[in-house]
Amino acid sequence: MVHLEIERFRFEAQPQALDDLQQRLRRTLWPDEVSAEPWRYGPPVAYMKRFVDYWLDEYEWRTHEARLNSFPQFVARIDEHRIHFIHQVGTGPAPVPLVLTHGWPGSVVEMLKIIPLLTDPGAHGGDPADSFTVIAPSIPGYGFSSRPSHRGTNVFVVADLWAKLMAGLNYSRFGVQGGDWGSWISAATALRHPERIIGLHLNYLSTRFRPAISPGDPPLSAAEEDYLARVAKWADAEGAYIAIQGTKPLTLSYALTDSPTGLAAWHVEKFRSWSDCRLEPDEALTKDEMITDIMLYWLTGTAHSALRFYSESREHPFHLAAGQKIAPPCGIVHLPRELPMPPRSWAERAFNVVHWSNLPRGGHFAAWEQPELLAEDIRTFFRPLRAQGSSREET
Repeated sequence: MVHLEIERFRFEAQPQALDDLQQRLRRTLWPDEVSAEPWRYGPPVAYMKRFVDYWLDEYEWRTHEARLNSFPQFVARIDEHRIHFIHQVGTGPAPVPLVLTHGWPGSVVEMLKIIPLLTDPGAHGGDPADSFTVIAPSIPGYGFSSRPSHRGTNVFVVADLWAKLMAGLNYSRFGVQGGDWGSWISAATALRHPERIIGLHLNYLSTRFRPAISPGDPPLSAAEEDYLARVAKWADAEGAYIAIQGTKPLTLSYALTDSPTGLAAWHVEKFRSWSDCRLEPDEALTKDEMITDIMLYWLTGTAHSALRFYSESREHPFHLAAGQKIAPPCGIVHLPRELPMPPRSWAERAFNVVHWSNLPRGGHFAAWEQPELLAEDIRTFFRPLRAQGSSREET
């Protein structure tokens, strides 16, 4: 048993911080631009001006702050870290503990729509027998978790933190789920703590993930070769952010920490490029949703610490040894507007894939864009694994 210091948590932004934000937004210095296909070089100035006007004149932070505070939130001291997390107990006969991990440029805000669908399926047209108890932590350096003060907080360290958090909450076995960094951290948790993982559900498999291929393994198939070609093409057109965030995150962070409009543009470009939209990100995510996520970065001053997670990944890459596989049962779901995703044969080189599905809609921010579809896929994957689940142990 692991003993943790755990406290209830709620957040109330200081009025002076909100006033300062408004002043900075009103003083935005706008860049020029050339005539080109919209969004070719980033968010158009006209779009960002509308976005900032909405932020100033219509968006109400206190409304979204109250919604976030309506979830049961806690902070736990684990090693040198202060980990923030939502802990929503499920309504049903035997809720399965499930850790949901966000990514970048998202935050725990990504999970607010899907948490009720998973914890109380009976209230949303589902079967109460499919309920989960959801633990949704904020990655160190993101949101209300503490910012690491030294190098080394990589996906493996976070995986161990999640294992300690769940032990401190008295969950001996649990499921893990995520996309973006959440997929890396969930996979690392399953790799390092396989005996505790009921199942691993991913809605993304990183373009940078390379399974180890042994001499006796099958050669790359045509589908796998095509996938690698698509990854290379995507990296050439869209991968500049990985290079700068993975090598010089501090340089970029001066601008993102000083200018809320600059921070918003850096995020909005990804919301548009990675979501299931045709013209503007508003088709997939509302301005209120996007701004609330951006506000979390701004009000906690975590632009730099979040970007640093990319340099940690670069310095501590996720490699499997030849012949090594991640043992717990794995489910992978494809969304049509996701970043390049591999064929099943590629995933099966590294994961124990027992569930493979395709959703009709959605992009990189699955829990945000299509919470109902993703929740149903999570339920379907875990349904045959529930007998291995763990109720909360009594202390």
